[in-house]
Amino acid sequence: MVRLRNKVIIEMNEKDLYDRLKQIRADLFKLNVESKKGTLRKESGKLKPHRKNIARILTRINELKKK
Repeated sequence: MVRLRNKVIIEMNEKDLYDRLKQIRADLFKLNVESKKGTLRKESGKLKPHRKNIARILTRINELKKK
């Protein structure tokens, strides 16, 4: 999964944000499990972008709730 741009996140509605958040968290969980087992090789660079995407989405969700 590539880095989500803020422009794309701002255009999403709340339901889409929650769906994408659920998907990214599931991917991150799988990557973390592989990392702990020691079988993660080529995808080790995907952990940090996933965490940052989660943070961006949660920030946008909180902005929408405050409005």
